[in-house]
Amino acid sequence: MRLSLAFEMQRPQVDDHAVVEETLAQCVLADEVGFDTVWFVEHHFLTTFSGSPCPEVMFGALSRMTKRIRLGFGVVILPYHHPVRVAERVAMVDHLSGGRVEFGTGRSAPYELIGMGIDPRETRAMWEESLRMIPKIWEDGLFSAEGRYWKVPPREVRPKPYQKPHPPIWVAAQQPATYQLAAELGIGVMALSVAAPTYLAPHIKQYKERVRHTKPVGKFVNDQWLSATMAVCDRDNRAARDLAAKSLRTFFGPDRPYLKDQTHLYEQLVASWGGVPDHLRANFSRYLKTEGAEGAPEVDLSGGSGQIASALWNQIDADTLVERGVLVAGDPESCLRAIAIHEEAGVDELQFLMATETVSHEAAMSSIEMFGKYVIPELRRKGHAQ
Repeated sequence: MRLSLAFEMQRPQVDDHAVVEETLAQCVLADEVGFDTVWFVEHHFLTTFSGSPCPEVMFGALSRMTKRIRLGFGVVILPYHHPVRVAERVAMVDHLSGGRVEFGTGRSAPYELIGMGIDPRETRAMWEESLRMIPKIWEDGLFSAEGRYWKVPPREVRPKPYQKPHPPIWVAAQQPATYQLAAELGIGVMALSVAAPTYLAPHIKQYKERVRHTKPVGKFVNDQWLSATMAVCDRDNRAARDLAAKSLRTFFGPDRPYLKDQTHLYEQLVASWGGVPDHLRANFSRYLKTEGAEGAPEVDLSGGSGQIASALWNQIDADTLVERGVLVAGDPESCLRAIAIHEEAGVDELQFLMATETVSHEAAMSSIEMFGKYVIPELRRKGHAQ
């Protein structure tokens, strides 16, 4: 299984220059120690949460600072950009890097979309229209289109990608409907919701079955499933687990503008993290589904404007999260056990968010080094043994 790093470009204190320099250093180290891909988000207006509005600029630098690691757009928000400009920029990075690009796509959330003057209700159709245009733009010869959102008269668009016929195409997905759509379009799934592998396993199986029978939107099928989580590796097992859990809770904190439009967020998180742990069931028994309550949710935490759900969510401990594979954290052995849960679920690539508001640059660098020294070699040894 491949291991990759995700970058929101967060750090404990907002500093636009420091986060750029620290992120570049982390990516260079990841390249040196054997990670497979670095993925950069595209976010806007999210001070403290993300300092990554333009991944292609970072990739311009990284294409020359790294040698082998792949550079993943994770993701390009297609409704923000003209499809021709997306095709040009992705192709240019592919040339700069010698063919190391992964092309992830998505459509963002209402908070950012409204800030950009885009109606969130239009973005599903905008995303698909752009997605269907871009592989055609990368073909030889003139390109033209008469879409609902973009119209292009016959034009030659250069450059074409370095990779032939084009980079692998992905979509950011957090709902089963998007997993199904990815299969229908023949593109990879980036499951970015941070969920327990047991929760995702049935969806992975279904996606794998469906994608085999697709007519891809591009020139080939990308049948890969990527799952996302947070990771911290350290010799101190307890400290690493606690730091990763704190990072996860901060990331999904109730003050996030990115999350404020999501209803029943904490109920959904509890479910996707594997449900209520046994040692907490007594505390929340009055809110749990009982025998004979057909049709009721397993966890009814809607009271108090989400306060009950938030209270339960905050009490799910670090050890439970690691043992379920929601987090990959602890000493190298602990990390390897958590990774194995994802591998058993059918995950092809596991993406780690390390550097956050909670995890400092120094801690992230140490964690990357620990993965490179102890975890990645062991995964490769097991892979060769198979």
